[in-house]
Amino acid sequence: MILSSETQPITIRQTPASAIESMLPTLIERLQETVSGGVGLGFFAPLSYRMAREYWLSIIPELVHGSRILLTAHDDSGFVGCGQLALSQRQNSPHRAEVEKLFVATAARGKGVGTALMEGLHHTALAHGRTLILLNTRADIPARQFYKSLGYREVGVIPGWTVSASGERYDHVTLYKELTYAGAARGAVAASSV
Repeated sequence: MILSSETQPITIRQTPASAIESMLPTLIERLQETVSGGVGLGFFAPLSYRMAREYWLSIIPELVHGSRILLTAHDDSGFVGCGQLALSQRQNSPHRAEVEKLFVATAARGKGVGTALMEGLHHTALAHGRTLILLNTRADIPARQFYKSLGYREVGVIPGWTVSASGERYDHVTLYKELTYAGAARGAVAASSV
C-alpha cells in the first residue's frame, strides 16, 4: 500500500520470508540503531550484529506459517522502518493480533512513517479478520502518546516489566484498539510486496 506523508510518499510492503535474507543488512542496521537510540524492543544496547541477525532469521518460520506478518516502510531513500503483526493462533481468539517491533529509522522520524506503518498494520489485520489489536510499550517513552493519538486505549501499567542491562526496571503499558472495517479502508491505496 502507498501512503503519503507530509513530505513524501511512503510505501508500505508486506515483506515475505523469502525477502528476509536479501534485506538482512538493512534490517540489522536499523534494529541496532533503534536499540542504541534507547528503544530496547526486547534487547540491550549495544545490540550485536550476531544477535540482531539471529532475531531476524528467527521470525522466518512464523512468516512462512502465516502467524506473523512483517510490514516494511520505504521512501525515496530506501528502507525506513517496519512493524509486525503477530496473529493469535489460539482457537478462542481468531479476532486478535498484537503489534510488535514497530520502529522507524532515526532520520525518518517525524515524517509520518510510524503512522503509515500503523495504518498498514491495521489494514492488514482487518484483511486477516483481526479486529482487536493489542500492543505494549515502555510507559516513559513517546511511543505511549503516539499510540494513544491513534485511538489506542490503555489497559494498565505493569511495574518493572522489563529491566536494563544494569538492572534498572521499566514500567510498561498495555494498550488496545478495536478496528472497524470502515476506518481502515481509507488508508489503502495499492497493495505490493517485496
